[in-house]
Amino acid sequence: MEADDDQHGGRPASPQGGEGPGPLPERLQRREQERQLEAERRKRERQSQAVEEEKSGVFSASFGRERAAVERLLEGAGPEPRDLDEAAARLRGLQKLLNDAVLFLAPYDLRQGQETLQRLQGVLAERRRQLKPPPRFAFKTRRKEATPGPVPAAAAPAPAPAPAAEEPPDDAAGFSDQSSRVLEKRASELLQRDILLSGLTDCTVKLCGNPNTLRLARARRCTVLCGPVSTSVFLEDCADCLLAVACQQLRTHATRDTRIYLQVTSRAVIEDCSGLQFAPYSWTYPGLDDDFAGSGLDRTRNNWSQVDDFNWLVQGVASPNWSVLPEEERITQWN
Repeated sequence: MEADDDQHGGRPASPQGGEGPGPLPERLQRREQERQLEAERRKRERQSQAVEEEKSGVFSASFGRERAAVERLLEGAGPEPRDLDEAAARLRGLQKLLNDAVLFLAPYDLRQGQETLQRLQGVLAERRRQLKPPPRFAFKTRRKEATPGPVPAAAAPAPAPAPAAEEPPDDAAGFSDQSSRVLEKRASELLQRDILLSGLTDCTVKLCGNPNTLRLARARRCTVLCGPVSTSVFLEDCADCLLAVACQQLRTHATRDTRIYLQVTSRAVIEDCSGLQFAPYSWTYPGLDDDFAGSGLDRTRNNWSQVDDFNWLVQGVASPNWSVLPEEERITQWN
């Protein structure tokens, strides 16, 4: 009986017993499958790397040719403002070329391209200023005295003041230290300029145009509506604000309880933030399509809900510092 139990009690037969295949061939088969999958994965990685290297090479050659063409146009521009129009158009094409390459360019190459664009945009702005006619100064007409006589030195007229319409210097473009104001800038004041908004409280800011960069710092309870920004938008130390902007990249630091209506071609980055809510960019104004065309941004690409939180590195768990703004809470009518 015991022998019968040993023979039929359910114990597995020895691989050498001839009763069907044992576990060893199954393990070998599984290992072979894993080896093939790993080999296929490495092959795809090599192919992907080769494609990215090819794209990077094509970008470098195209970017170099266009940069040289823009430099020649800027150097050889004549005395008429329209002579710079072609340089501006080629520069917008150069910006779009860089925007389209964001996903496969190495960080160093991307930074070098952005620095080149900023340098050329600065040269273009300087050439336009050189061609702008100087402001005319108006001197007051002095009333003739009934009996002319020597004018005492103390009564000498003061130098004529600068015209009230004189534009602020480029490094001061924007608004600072304002409270409870409605502030606006039009397309001609924004075109490819670096805009700084700082120290604003309870303000509404409308930027209807295409800046090069936008920086918002130390803002409280403000609404900032901005057209397409060719490169980067930076938020620093803001609270209880609302922002609508389209850009190439968004960097947000030390900001809380802020709603951002965003169109961005890369991934937004936040750090030391809390209570941020994101929704797709929906603000509009007359001339928005032209500003998008001039910005070089790809309107079909929007990663508004792809946010990297540098303070939250837990894989598979959503960051508690930002969320998607529910559709029923989003603004649909801006005016």
